[in-house]
Amino acid sequence: MAIKYVPEPFRIKSVEPLKMLTREERESKIREARYNLFNLRGEDCYIDLLTDSGTNAMSQEQWAGIMRGDEAYAGASSYFKLIEAAGDIFKYGFFQPVHQGRAGEKVLFPILLGPGKFAISNMFFDTTRAHVELAGARAIDCVIEEAKDPSRRIPFKGNMDIEKLERTITERGPENIGLVVMTVTNNSAGGQPVSMKNIKETAEVCRRYQLPFSIDAARFAENAFFIRRDEPGYSTKSIKEIVGEMFSHADMFTMSAKKDAIVNMGGLIGIKDAENPIVLKVKANCISFEGFTSYGGLAGRDLEALAIGLYEGIDLDQLSYRIGQVEYLAAKLDDAGVAYQSPVGGHGVFVDAAAMFPHIPYNEYPGQVLGVELYKEAGIRTSEIGSYMLGNDPDTKKQLKADFEFSRLAIPRRVYTQAHFDIMAEAIIAVKGRAASIKRGYRVIWEPPILRHFQAHLEPIE
Repeated sequence: MAIKYVPEPFRIKSVEPLKMLTREERESKIREARYNLFNLRGEDCYIDLLTDSGTNAMSQEQWAGIMRGDEAYAGASSYFKLIEAAGDIFKYGFFQPVHQGRAGEKVLFPILLGPGKFAISNMFFDTTRAHVELAGARAIDCVIEEAKDPSRRIPFKGNMDIEKLERTITERGPENIGLVVMTVTNNSAGGQPVSMKNIKETAEVCRRYQLPFSIDAARFAENAFFIRRDEPGYSTKSIKEIVGEMFSHADMFTMSAKKDAIVNMGGLIGIKDAENPIVLKVKANCISFEGFTSYGGLAGRDLEALAIGLYEGIDLDQLSYRIGQVEYLAAKLDDAGVAYQSPVGGHGVFVDAAAMFPHIPYNEYPGQVLGVELYKEAGIRTSEIGSYMLGNDPDTKKQLKADFEFSRLAIPRRVYTQAHFDIMAEAIIAVKGRAASIKRGYRVIWEPPILRHFQAHLEPIE
């Protein structure tokens, strides 16, 4: 279907030169990288869609804030600006800055989780799952079944399966559940949003069993946009009002601010009740792992940019443009019959590599196959979201089979233009056209014990 590209709600003041390597050079580079896209140099990628985390373009106000940043070790004015902005938007009593989202998990999760404990989520992303396991606990996903069918177009495919959540709690024992996490939007399920109704229902279950309820808030603003657009009763509410309601149902949150707060570095922990005993433990862990509580591993200039970015991230024009970019790319793939997690989510297009390469089994990583081919085709770097990323069972050490085999095109905010999106679509369509000629996938020849996809070495199976 034809869809009009959403015009940029900004003008460009500064540019970064790009270069396109030749096909032969790209094939050499990916071979040298051991077929791991994380091992490529950024300068060798023409369009870098590895992640939307920290890869965004900051505004003139944020860059001005960089110059105003207060670098006092304790009690910097930039810290208090951040706390004021976070309090205004999220309405919580305590906030702890950290240097990024996984740092927040490193600080918070060991307080609530340990050996013999379980954490439940609509779907854990890889780094969050890793921090559950590093704390000695085990992670359980309870996303709705509809999310597992990429071709099914329904709203709020990121929702928690409430019946499965309650069944899991009773089967494992409430005393063994350390934490329930709602990931908004649901990254591993394809950037799919969660409805306000589902957040409320999850909170009610947590209250019934007296379980702490946390939000993984990396893409909180995008989730609020989908609620405003698609959930009855919210079309006239502001994004800020919807965000306030979303977070009112949780007890705490961790956030990678490198996404919806549009900064290159930063994160937050929020605790609703400032008198909650875990606040002191969070502060203690922060001092041990991140630095003093009023900077949390960040420079004062980063705190200043984050305080500004929290407001820019909830701007409706910015969100409409951002989601519009992703929908433009998805529409081009629809026209070409390319399968992806549909309807398209917030921060990228998750192409269904299992559908493109039905002859390549999960343990040969079709999502990685597509990622490598897109780099060879047009210098586009993506990320595999599938069995390769999921890795091995922490107990049996056997390869796990993911619910999806995606190649994720994560779109940085305020970075790429319509011409870049046209190149993305053309490259995906070109790979689809020759998919049948790609007979086999990849094997892992070296891997670290945790979060292997960041470092592993692979080779093609001949």
